[in-house]
Amino acid sequence: MDYFYMTAPCGLDCFNCHFYLALENKEARAVVEKMSEEYNVPVEIMLCKGCRNHDGNIPLQKHIFGDSHSCAAYECSKNKGLDFCGDCNEFPCDNLHPYADRSTELPHNMKVFNLCLINKMGLENWAKSKASEVRETYFTKPWTLSDK
Repeated sequence: MDYFYMTAPCGLDCFNCHFYLALENKEARAVVEKMSEEYNVPVEIMLCKGCRNHDGNIPLQKHIFGDSHSCAAYECSKNKGLDFCGDCNEFPCDNLHPYADRSTELPHNMKVFNLCLINKMGLENWAKSKASEVRETYFTKPWTLSDK
């Protein structure tokens, strides 16, 4: 697995995303097919090969927001010649701002945390040992102020 290529500049772990996994994994494909029916969006548009592979132009985002849509974080990092937003001297910035809207469905509020972990642990170590745990915690664990 090329973790660099499969991690978006904003820190999203494309390699753990259902839309990417559905290309080869039957369980993930079933999740995407269910979402396809629920949102009336063709499965083919929902499938994704990762942010960098699509040059920041994710088919599902184009479908929802229109052809002129582009990801501000992707474009900014590309224009600055940075691998990750966490490498920028302006990190964190409003391109990574977390939002409550659809936070239970979309992983975008994990971006800053993931970027901090990538900087602390290194990309490969984060990808192999922590990224899936972060995603699992984000989508399944209750919010708490303690670890007890």
